[in-house]
Amino acid sequence: MARTCTLKGKPLTLAGNALKVGDKAPDATLKKSLVDSIKISDTTGSVRIFSVVPSLDTPVCAEQTRRFFKSATDLPNVKIFTISCDLPTAMARFCGAESIDKERMPVLSDHKDAGFGQAWGTLIPDLRIQSRAVFVVDKNDVIKHVEYVPEVADHPNYDAVLAAAKKLA
Repeated sequence: MARTCTLKGKPLTLAGNALKVGDKAPDATLKKSLVDSIKISDTTGSVRIFSVVPSLDTPVCAEQTRRFFKSATDLPNVKIFTISCDLPTAMARFCGAESIDKERMPVLSDHKDAGFGQAWGTLIPDLRIQSRAVFVVDKNDVIKHVEYVPEVADHPNYDAVLAAAKKLA
């Protein structure tokens, strides 16, 4: 049976399998800029929040990114990453406009091959965007919290995500 989410009530198929608590975090390569890349495996050794959004240029995604960026100061032992299929140049423009320090909270693009979305089960192939999801991963690459938001236009449960991260930090 195909996995789905909805966008304003319209069902959309998700690619890949759903991850669950206890799974090992899959590796994937993401773009930090047009020329620089990073692998998920490069981030091993710290507690991480991977905040996945459809596009930074939408109100809910922008708010999700701002909220996690503000939370970064309260979680000094947790690294927070925002991931979307936006182009790296669009992500840089957003961060500049929102005064988001990309060193403190990197924004990463899955635009090139959508490998993250396939591996983490967040890709909506028909629209070539990510669904909304949040993952908390421990220092050893074990997933400790998973939230696939069923309706793409809805916010994730910020309190649950931050509580899971604080518990590990």
